[in-house]
Amino acid sequence: MERKIFHGKIKPVDIAQALLAEFNQGNLRAQTLGQSDKMVVQIGTKPGSPSGGQTAITVTIQKWEDGVMVELGQQAWLGVAASLGTSALAALRNPFNLLGRLDDIAQDIENLQIGERIWQVIAQSAKAAGVSTELSERLKRVACEYCGTANPVGEPSCVACGAPLGKAQPNTCPHCGYLVRAGDKTCGHCNQPL
Repeated sequence: MERKIFHGKIKPVDIAQALLAEFNQGNLRAQTLGQSDKMVVQIGTKPGSPSGGQTAITVTIQKWEDGVMVELGQQAWLGVAASLGTSALAALRNPFNLLGRLDDIAQDIENLQIGERIWQVIAQSAKAAGVSTELSERLKRVACEYCGTANPVGEPSCVACGAPLGKAQPNTCPHCGYLVRAGDKTCGHCNQPL
């Protein structure tokens, strides 16, 4: 399961509508479930589609502190694998059979890349809304542990009492938006180097 957090003024319904607009066409079908704070978008191939195998994937979008969290579930790809296997067997029997299966092979390859397309649509939707995986303005504050005054992130000492603010300054992973500490070498969520 892959997860990203987007900080800013965006709602789960904004991303859900973008996914519906992109994937509810052609051989694909998309539907939404849930309420405004937590929505699920299911994307899959239409039953009985003329080419390609069956696949499905679920995207969960929920309200998060100053933004949304998006989780992409595991893709059910057994139908695509079966369709690719059928194409391979047909080619073994007679290489000219491959010409009749070109549409199936193209659709299967497109279906295997559906996760990447989903993240592209989500990134475009987030960019259009002016949000990103960076910290929101509200989270760009560090409270002084001595006097409680809110200080801008990166400030070496408290603007009110002068106490050192330490290395506990918040930051986010550039890959998934997860909140990380300044000294972390890898993200605790996606294990990507920082």
